Amino acid sequence: MKSQFLPKEERGSTNFGWLQANFSFSFGNYHNPDRIQFGALRVLNDDTIASGMGFGMHPHENMEIITIPLQGGLTHRDSMKNQATVKFGEVQVMSAGTGIQHSEMNASHTEEAKTLQLWIFPEKQNVTPRYDQKKFDLENNRNSFVNIVSPHDKNDGNALWIYQQAYLHLGIFDEEQELNYKIATPNHGAYLFLIEGELEIDGQTIKSRDAFSATALETLAITTKKKCKILIIQPPMKL
Repeated sequence: MKSQFLPKEERGSTNFGWLQANFSFSFGNYHNPDRIQFGALRVLNDDTIASGMGFGMHPHENMEIITIPLQGGLTHRDSMKNQATVKFGEVQVMSAGTGIQHSEMNASHTEEAKTLQLWIFPEKQNVTPRYDQKKFDLENNRNSFVNIVSPHDKNDGNALWIYQQAYLHLGIFDEEQELNYKIATPNHGAYLFLIEGELEIDGQTIKSRDAFSATALETLAITTKKKCKILIIQPPMKL
């Protein structure tokens, strides 16, 4: 296994007052030549959005965009006339394809919202844009990883899907759990982002908002030290 520990303090960041953002990879004015992407995973932004604020209508194309609320909710609108609010426990996906415009606004006028937004390079260019969201019961699946996103051609109907051979798993775990996260193929890597808690991988202590990436592995052995919320992205490494 080839691995790298990515402490939260080494992320890029910006503060616009209404938006406080942390960047795991180069984004906007933050550029780190050593952190451009992890295989097909291009963006992992950790955003705090002030009440009543958000991202106004703006365009995207040829990117798979995944939004995971951590606190509060976002009201989504797009050029396909979709309108919905996505909250913690729910996940949103957009295939930008030939082009889409959307806005994501904090659904509350009194409380801030916290979200993760991911961009994944698609394996198919110029597809018809699409939008979907789904609720996942993390509490009733406690101490196991819930598959929230899978490839379009391998989806079993229980997860959302994207145009890429990538998997996303999310879970809530109690302390002192021994976990073995399986990798789909030798071409896949694992990028673990610890939303909350403390865990250990290969002797390395990982704390809230730290990340750990690994390639050339079949399973990722994880020991939780405290109650944890864990996100693992499993993207193909060769595009």
